[in-house]
Amino acid sequence: MELLSGVSYGRLAMSMRALPFLAVARHLVIEGRVVLRMHRGLGFHESCDGSVIAYGADNFNSSAPGHGEDLWSVQFTGPVQIVPPDFDQHERFGAGPAEVNGERFDPVYLRLDPHLSHMHTLSFDASP
Repeated sequence: MELLSGVSYGRLAMSMRALPFLAVARHLVIEGRVVLRMHRGLGFHESCDGSVIAYGADNFNSSAPGHGEDLWSVQFTGPVQIVPPDFDQHERFGAGPAEVNGERFDPVYLRLDPHLSHMHTLSFDASP
């Protein structure tokens, strides 16, 4: 959870019409749960609500191998449900994108209750 707090976006994996699917989401870690914000207009939240999903994030874009910081990825799996954000959560998420695929951003919020978690690190030796 601590690593997840260090980045803002990740990818959720779900099943949509019996096919695997990935979607981007903004996240916050709140009281041991992961609260996700995504665009309502894409309809992904409907496939997630009441289902078990996987959510993953990483620092692969923020660090270059061999520069002292390990690369990492985390994944959480558990049930998710649509929730209304309280005022504090809404403020912590901050502004969303202006548009998603040319459509005005309309946020929807999901709460993931992680039951399983996995972390992987990639360490690089600084010497040639």
